[in-house]
Amino acid sequence: MNRQFYQMLSILDRYFLRELASGVLATAAVLLVIFAGGAFATVLQKVANGSIQPTIMFQVLGLQMVDLLSMLLPMSAFLGTLIALGRMYRESEMHVLASSGMGPRGMLRPVTLLAVITTIAVGTVSLWLGPLASRTSDQLIAAANRSVIAAGLDAGRFTELPGKGGIIFVDALSRDGTKLGKTFIATDRVDGNGNPQVRVVSAQKGQMFQESDGVNRFLGLSNGWQFEIPLGGDNWRRMKYERNDVSLSTVGDDDDDVDPSHELTTLQLLTDHAPDALGEFVSRVAAPVSTLVLMMMVLPMSRQAPRDARYGRLLVAVLAYFLYVIWQLIARTQILKGNLHTSVPIWMLHAIVFGVAAWFFWRQNTPRRLPKRAA
Repeated sequence: MNRQFYQMLSILDRYFLRELASGVLATAAVLLVIFAGGAFATVLQKVANGSIQPTIMFQVLGLQMVDLLSMLLPMSAFLGTLIALGRMYRESEMHVLASSGMGPRGMLRPVTLLAVITTIAVGTVSLWLGPLASRTSDQLIAAANRSVIAAGLDAGRFTELPGKGGIIFVDALSRDGTKLGKTFIATDRVDGNGNPQVRVVSAQKGQMFQESDGVNRFLGLSNGWQFEIPLGGDNWRRMKYERNDVSLSTVGDDDDDVDPSHELTTLQLLTDHAPDALGEFVSRVAAPVSTLVLMMMVLPMSRQAPRDARYGRLLVAVLAYFLYVIWQLIARTQILKGNLHTSVPIWMLHAIVFGVAAWFFWRQNTPRRLPKRAA
């Protein structure tokens, strides 16, 4: 059906769709590299403070990039279409097409078609795929923090004890990394008198567990011996135990970056009347609406003469884009703070921008009447 629909378009419509799609894809590739660099730096910072285990770093990065598509796609569609149309104007391609009957109004059809396709894609990411990726990422991090495999331990070899200045050896691990076989641990410590000593712990089995806050992690060891050996002394101690808990590195706290409402489904946001839920719902719905509005802004902003400055219209478009996004963020912030209890101002903003773009497009494409000459 899609192929039949594509064949129903005129040759010029198909040509413009190819050119516009190429511009959008090229812009998306550049922005993807920029966004990926920022996301990678954030993930590395969380790995450094212990909130994300290194073994799942790239999986979390990929899921975060899926979530960022709701911001990347609208910007790519707007700038990519604007650059493609600007090139056509500068190379006088649009003027040649206008002489053959394909005027600026003829561009409305391919641009609208591209806008609809992009809006559907952004809506899918914003309303469903992005929150799903965010939930999956958090579940992956939580599962990794409950596993000694993600903490850096491996069966059959000596491994540095994460964050504790010692070594650990286990002869077997369960598949999920929560249960250990025979275990040997050696750590450096200081006794109550300030003398250095080595603590050696052996156990027949062990298990990984976390406290209720999910931050502190421990190895619960069973049926073993603990030795405390002072360096340079012979007054060492031996103790047999049935249960001995050994602390591992703690999970870093990134509560400031967590937005619980972002992990809710869109249907759950509809039934939640809290300010953060309303702000999240408005943000999700505004993403596809903004895409459609921005694509309609492209037509009046892309028209230029061959002698115009090459990047003049592009700079104006980028400024207009950031003003548009900033006003949305301000309105969302007011909703989150409880100063606004409705999303009407945001929808008014969309309507005003769309109306202004439509008015400029109509003015540019309305033939001007020449004044009548006196007889």
